[in-house]
Amino acid sequence: MKRRLPVKTTLVSLLVAPAAMAQQSPTPAGATPAPDTTPPATETKPADPSAAPATLAPVTVTGTRPSEDFAKPASALDRVGDLRDTPQSVTVITKALMQSQGSTSLTSAISRVPGVTVGAAEGGQIGNNINLNGFSARTDLYLDGMRDSGQYYRDTFALEEIEVLMGPSSMLFGRGSTGGVINQVFKKPSLTPKEEYSASITTNGLKRGTFDINKPIDDQSAYRVAAMLQQGAATTRNQSDVLDFGVAPSYKFGINTPTEVTLYALLQHNHDQPDYGVPPVNFYPAQVGRNNAYGFSDDRTEQDVIFLGARVLHKFNKDVSLRNQTQLNYVNTNARETAPQSVGTVSASGVYTPIGGGQTNLPLSSLYVRQQSHDRNIFTWSLYNQSELNAKVDTGPVNHAILAGVELGYESYYNQNYARNGSCNGTALGSAVATTGYVSCTSLLTPSGFDPGTPQIATNLATAQAKAFAGYFNDTITIIPEVKLVGGVRYDVYWSQIGNSINLQNTPGNTTLGYAERTDTFTSVRGGPIFQPDKVQTYYASYSTSFNPSLEQLVSTTGTSQPLPPQTNEAFELGAKYDFLGGNLQVTGAAFQITQQNARSQNNDGTFSATGTIQVKGVRAGITGRITDEWQVWGGYTYLDARITNGIGAGTTGMVPLNTPRDAATIWSTYTFAKTYEIGGGVTYLGQRYANNTDSTVVPEFYRVDLTAAYKQPTYDLRLNIFNLLNTYNYDAIIASDGGRAVPGSGLTGMLTYVHHM
Repeated sequence: MKRRLPVKTTLVSLLVAPAAMAQQSPTPAGATPAPDTTPPATETKPADPSAAPATLAPVTVTGTRPSEDFAKPASALDRVGDLRDTPQSVTVITKALMQSQGSTSLTSAISRVPGVTVGAAEGGQIGNNINLNGFSARTDLYLDGMRDSGQYYRDTFALEEIEVLMGPSSMLFGRGSTGGVINQVFKKPSLTPKEEYSASITTNGLKRGTFDINKPIDDQSAYRVAAMLQQGAATTRNQSDVLDFGVAPSYKFGINTPTEVTLYALLQHNHDQPDYGVPPVNFYPAQVGRNNAYGFSDDRTEQDVIFLGARVLHKFNKDVSLRNQTQLNYVNTNARETAPQSVGTVSASGVYTPIGGGQTNLPLSSLYVRQQSHDRNIFTWSLYNQSELNAKVDTGPVNHAILAGVELGYESYYNQNYARNGSCNGTALGSAVATTGYVSCTSLLTPSGFDPGTPQIATNLATAQAKAFAGYFNDTITIIPEVKLVGGVRYDVYWSQIGNSINLQNTPGNTTLGYAERTDTFTSVRGGPIFQPDKVQTYYASYSTSFNPSLEQLVSTTGTSQPLPPQTNEAFELGAKYDFLGGNLQVTGAAFQITQQNARSQNNDGTFSATGTIQVKGVRAGITGRITDEWQVWGGYTYLDARITNGIGAGTTGMVPLNTPRDAATIWSTYTFAKTYEIGGGVTYLGQRYANNTDSTVVPEFYRVDLTAAYKQPTYDLRLNIFNLLNTYNYDAIIASDGGRAVPGSGLTGMLTYVHHM
């Protein structure tokens, strides 16, 4: 009998194999080139010290690689810089990788990164809800290093790349960042002309078009415009139609002068259908058809996004620069959404009765789903300004790379909630005065999607505002070329104020605070040594802290007459980074521990409750780059041992935090023949997760296989992506409320993309 290797063992073997092959390269990484024995053609005189410095003509080097790189040696952010000098794990998702994998949204682009899991719309929160290393990162999204706090669904059409920094990063980015931060890098103008147009169609019927035009105006200025339009079914699931469009113009002047100015904007409209997944039955997501959806066919989420930014960079000399950046973010979300709130039975007289704890011996065909409305009109806007000084200073034998900055910010939040109180088979689902939002019921096995037309009534109006100030300083000290020390400190002040119309008097016993005002201050630190014995090896140790203010998400906490205390976080990390094949292939590894005090979790009404203390111990490994000019690879593995070590609430101590798998791994690889034909693909594995903090709803493990093939010509590319080749029944996202719901992933899907470039 043949032995079968477990999926996780196979994935880890795939990650290790390229690194092992790289070490067998016959060319030593540190080989010394042979001396040039060619005699000088002429004898030259010493340069006149009073003469003006010579100006060298620019030299353009054209590479011969058949495809763009998956790997990137440096961050697009000055404050991060060379990834070898960053004492934490960083995963960069380049434009080439996004195109290869067929990623068109932020969620699809980062969902393959081990350590990343996806949550869905919850309470008052709409848009991208992402977990890093077991901790929520909903407020840890950035655009060009500035906080991107709006509640909207982010596309990739305006992005050059995405950077995922693992672990607490408050010293660099401010409040939050417990599990890490996600930085989106905006497309910017350059003096290199470029035009690119693309058209895609999927087997689901989704049609998508984009263009990206970069035009120099003169030798010091240029403009760039990227745009997107898509329409159709986003997944194989029912009720997943979208109609989205956006444009991202930018203008840059003063290029290659001491002062460069960049103006940029993102204007986007989304008309999507929300997906609240399937409810739990008997401790698992209900075993129903993968395309079952429990909303109404006319549910929708309308979003309008206005993002304006200005960046001024002045270089005093090659070692000193000053950057000032301002960003305004405005998002309006108008949602009419229906979710599966519980599973139960319906009597002959039409009375709905939920089954206790989601457990039953009844056949699924006799069960019904009670549907609940989640309607709201949300306005959020934020304004942030950041000034940052970068300087390289020599103090005798010791060199310093100094970063100093100041940040000011303001945020505003307005959320008018609505409820639709309806009936099930003609029997009211609530009392005449209750605002439960229970709107209807439908069969668990064969949901109808029928909208009974129940009218909306206004319920709670939640409003909030916040002001933020921070100052920070970081120094990377080079003691000797092989040894560096990194140390930094940041001081944050965060003032916030919230109000809820349903409990203006803060009535005792009411779970929602009517009014709260609070100021939180915190000092974040980061420090550790970096040892680089040569140009291909880096070893580091780091300690860092971060915090999450009490009212950071600008919504209420529950259970007390005052907001919950701030979350405080600390992390330890030991890691190594290696460059092989002349720097073309990077392999990284790290062990870490993150502890969060005063943790909290979100409720289905948008409020938060105390969770306790959460600790995550883990290891991660990554590989990215080229094994040969034709063969590229990208992948990683993460192991998370996560526990609620001091739980608040019944049955949470010792449990695994929701949406935190123990094992996650991915591998993606492509090979190009004759610079024309590309084939590739990968496997993504995600281990078992829980949909709530009591571990009572289990979301099973899965692995998914994706493939790609491309035909490349000088002026166009034709690419085919096959998603979920084996049609694996997996769950993409988790919603913690109502016992823990899970959103099934899309089934087997093909996408054909034509790209014309010049």
